[in-house]
Amino acid sequence: MISENQPKAGHRDVPANTEFREFMASGWSADDRPPAPRAEVADHAARRRAALSQRFPGERLVIPGGGLRVRSNDTDYTFRPHTAFAHLSGLGSHAEPDSVLVLEPGPEGGHHAVLYFRPPAPRDSEEFYTDSRYGEFWVGYRPTIADIESQLGLTVRHIDSFAVDLAKDGAASRLRVVRSADRKLAELVDTTRTQAGASLTGEQQEEADEELAHVLSGMRIVKDAWEVGEMRKAIAATHKGFDAIITTLPEAVRKGRGERWVEGVFGLYARHEGNGTGYESICAAGDHANTIHWTKNTGEVREGDLILVDAGIEIDSLFTADITRTLPVSGRFTDVQRKIYDAVHAAQQAGMEAVKPGNKFSDIHAAANKVIARHLHEWGLLPEGVTLEQTLDPERGGWHRRWMVHGTSHHLGMDVHDCQLLLREDYMDGELKPGMVLTVEPGLYFKADDLLAPEEFRGIGVRIEDDVLVTEDGYENLSAAMPRGSYEVEEWIAQVSGSAEDR
Repeated sequence: MISENQPKAGHRDVPANTEFREFMASGWSADDRPPAPRAEVADHAARRRAALSQRFPGERLVIPGGGLRVRSNDTDYTFRPHTAFAHLSGLGSHAEPDSVLVLEPGPEGGHHAVLYFRPPAPRDSEEFYTDSRYGEFWVGYRPTIADIESQLGLTVRHIDSFAVDLAKDGAASRLRVVRSADRKLAELVDTTRTQAGASLTGEQQEEADEELAHVLSGMRIVKDAWEVGEMRKAIAATHKGFDAIITTLPEAVRKGRGERWVEGVFGLYARHEGNGTGYESICAAGDHANTIHWTKNTGEVREGDLILVDAGIEIDSLFTADITRTLPVSGRFTDVQRKIYDAVHAAQQAGMEAVKPGNKFSDIHAAANKVIARHLHEWGLLPEGVTLEQTLDPERGGWHRRWMVHGTSHHLGMDVHDCQLLLREDYMDGELKPGMVLTVEPGLYFKADDLLAPEEFRGIGVRIEDDVLVTEDGYENLSAAMPRGSYEVEEWIAQVSGSAEDR
C-alpha cells in the first residue's frame, strides 16, 4: 500500500508550490449525488437510544466509535467500530473512524443524539490529496454530514467541534464515557469533568463509566425481530462458507498446508457475503482440533482425519454467526471417530433441550456436561472409584473436564462473545428469555500425548456448535439447515461434493 501521510518519512514528499496546489484543486466535477436514503436500522437504533436515555436521566453520555490502529509503520488495521457505538448509532461496517455518538440531556428530560465525525474535506484542500487516512484521493468516497443525517435521522456535526460542545453548560460535570472504545477520548472526558468541577473522585468517575459499559453490554442480550433477522442472514452466509469448505477438502489435502487453504476459502465467502469473519477462524485438522483456540491454521489436512472448523461470517450490520462442524476429510467417519462424535452430538442435543424460558443460562452447560460425563464414565476414563455423581459435583468433582474444558454456551450477536461485561448473576446465573441468541457447543478432546485416553482416541477432537434462539416455549436452532448428526454430516458431504462435481 502506498502512503504519503507520514511526516517522519523524509524520503517522501508532495509538491508544495502554489501552482501544484491550484492544479490539484481544479478540474473536479461537482458532487451532485443525493443524500443517502434512510437506513432500515435507523428506527431500531433510535429505540435503543431511548431505552438508554431512561437509565441515565440528566447525564451526558459519550460513546466513541474508536479510531484506526496502526498495523505496521504507515498501514492500519481494517477499521471496525466499537460495538456499543454501532448498536446505538446504527452504523455498522460503514462507520467512519474517530466518530463519537453523544446523548445530550434535554431541558425537559430525555436525550438528543448528536453524532460527531470527520466529513470529507473539499477538493480544494490539501487533505484531499495528501492525507492517506482520510483524504478521498486515497480512501475513496466518504459520507457527508447530510448523508449521515439522512441515513440515520441524527444531528451530525464535525468532529472538530466535539471538545467545545463536550464542555458546554452544567452537564459537563455529569459525563459518562465508554472508556475502552477510545482511551485518548476518555482522557479528554476526564479533563473536561475536572475543569467543570465534577464532585466525583477519579475512582468514582471510572466506576460510573464502568456502569455505563455494563448497561450497554446488557442492552444487547435480548434481540428484537430485526436483530434476529440479521442473525439469520449471518448464519445463512456462514452455511455457504461451510459448503465451500466441503467442496475444497480434496484440494486442501492435495495442495499441502491445507488448514490455511480451508481458512482462505471461508475467508473468501466471508468477504463476499458480508463484512468478513466474525473472529479468527479455527481450521484444525487432526490433533490440532484438541487445541481449543487453534487459529494458526498451519497444518496439513490428511485423508482419514477429522477437521474441526469453528467459523462465522460477520455481515455489514456487524451481527455474526458462530458455528462449528467437525468433518471427516474422507467423507466418512471411522468407527472410533463416530463413537466420539455421537457422544458430543448427544451432549449438544441435551444442551439444546435445556434452552427454554425460565431456565438459567448455566443449565445449558450442566445438561450437556452430564451427557459428556456419562459417556466418559461408561468408557472407563474417569479415575477408578469415581462415580458419575462425584465428577458432576460442582465443588469437589470435575474429572470429566480433562476432556471437555470449556463452557458449553455464550451469548451471540454483534460480538461473537456478546454481552461479556454483564455480571455473573446476570450472565451465568441469568434467566433465559425469549429473544436471546446463544451458542450450544460441547466437545471432546483427546490430545495425541494424553496417556490417560485410550490409544485409539488419541489425536481426535470433536466440537459441534449451533446458534440457538430462545423462543416463547423453547428454542429454535437457527443453524439447523447445517447437518450435525454423524450420518447426516456424511450425507451433506456427499451431496455438496457431488453437486460440485456436477458443476
